[in-house]
Formats: sequence, structure tokens, C-alpha cells
Amino acid sequence: MKIDDSATTGAIRSTRTFKSEVDAKLFAMQILAKGWTASAGTLNPHQPKQVVGSSQIEHWAAPGLGG
Repeated sequence: MKIDDSATTGAIRSTRTFKSEVDAKLFAMQILAKGWTASAGTLNPHQPKQVVGSSQIEHWAAPGLGG
């Protein structure tokens, strides 16, 4: 699982890789708490491929929302 996080200005972009989806979700929630945007997705060759866009990241990462 990887997370792309960026400041709302779009000036900074960073990609991080995590060993587990839980770790990626925790990090995504930290990014959202800062007011930044994030997207997530699986790395190749992981199947099935999963992409979580910035409009869906909060639902995906939040515990209890079915993500």
C-alpha cells in the first residue's frame, strides 16, 4: 500500500510505502488531520489493484466507515 500526500498548495508531493493497509490508513488519517490531501493505492504486482482517490480517502481510512 502506498500513500501520496500533498499540501493543499500542491507544492509538495511525497509517496510512502507501508507493510500493511492498517499502517497506510493510520498515516492517511494523519495527513487529512493536517488539512492536506491524499490518495492511496496498491503497488505492482499486487492484485487486485486498488486505487483510492482523494475524494474517497477519508471514507477508506476512517475506522467504522466500511473502508
